[in-house]
Amino acid sequence: MRIAYLDGGAGLSGDMLLGAFLHAGVSVDLLRETLAALDLGATLEIETVDRSGISAVKANIVVADKPAKVAPHDHGHSHHPHEARSLSTICGIIEHATLPKPVRTTAIHAFELLGAAEAKIHQVPIESIHFHEVGAVDAIADIVLTATAAHALKIDAWHAAPFNVGRGTVQCAHGRFPVPAPATAELLRGAPTYSSGIEMELVTPTGAALTRALGVQFTPLPAMRVASIGYGAGSRNPPGFANVLRLSIGVAEASSSSEADTVTVLETALDDLNPQIIAYVTERAFELGALDVMCAPVFMKKNRPGTLLTVLAGREKAAAIEDLIFRETSTLGLRIREERRHILERRFVPVTTTWGEVRVKVGYRQGQEVNAAPEYEDCRRNAEARGVPLKQVMAAAMEAYRKEQP
Repeated sequence: MRIAYLDGGAGLSGDMLLGAFLHAGVSVDLLRETLAALDLGATLEIETVDRSGISAVKANIVVADKPAKVAPHDHGHSHHPHEARSLSTICGIIEHATLPKPVRTTAIHAFELLGAAEAKIHQVPIESIHFHEVGAVDAIADIVLTATAAHALKIDAWHAAPFNVGRGTVQCAHGRFPVPAPATAELLRGAPTYSSGIEMELVTPTGAALTRALGVQFTPLPAMRVASIGYGAGSRNPPGFANVLRLSIGVAEASSSSEADTVTVLETALDDLNPQIIAYVTERAFELGALDVMCAPVFMKKNRPGTLLTVLAGREKAAAIEDLIFRETSTLGLRIREERRHILERRFVPVTTTWGEVRVKVGYRQGQEVNAAPEYEDCRRNAEARGVPLKQVMAAAMEAYRKEQP
């Protein structure tokens, strides 16, 4: 499993995360192609900078030859509608861009989190929240490019150390507030934070929203084989303070008890919801990283028929799925628990059949094969392409696998 670890001793912002990805080896061409697909009239410029002796990448989103950066907390209400974009407008821009679906899902979720935080603070409907024109371009770019990088690197789980939020005050659209800004504080609710005493705003609303959208889990550095490390620079360079975010990317190191695993179970019973919405929630849960989603018919109080919705997820994905269920269903409460499970070590073995290549998923226990089955999506694709029964492709895949075994 590929994992990423964030060292937030200098806080977190969208441009710092983007710079760290680029420094860790993400293709700048890929990110520029992504930015072009958004059609915002913006370009990506990168430079190598020094932050207290540490070489880091500074990522800049430029609109009309001017950096798009404005204070992230100016994303509140605008008194000039022609200079603002609503949440639905921004989500529409992302949804209609030619981007992989997981990228669009993560980016839209981050903006929904930003909008929900602002709406809660101001006690207004979420659609009345508007993002300032220039700030919106910058936030769209930071969020979508970060989602693109995470998707390209196939990062399965995000971990982070507690974030340093800084201290002092910050000027927001409605006045001066103590650090962290209100939207940042709302988005970081429940996350471990601290202040080292430096008089700066270190975590921005965009950075905080990305931690929620990516399902960051706050843990000590997990056992991992680090493959690449990137340093993303913040805009300011105070003396004696390395204003950089460190991003470590690698593969989780299996422990001696690798067959043991812990999952988060989210469960609720629904008796007043359109089944079409339940189907939609199921699809979105998988897009957000659910391990499995189950629906079972149940009888509830007063003998009303209902549906028991159960979602299994890794800890790092649970918060995003919890938000989804509360936002999209009619439930007033969720049962959330952690359960221990035993899983087989899994490998994919490619085999060649008359109908095309198929991966066979093989499960091992203590080094011995226990189960093997052809990957459904591979078989379905080949069956549709060749016009043959699905069961025939599945049987051919297993026959080819068995012939290749010693």
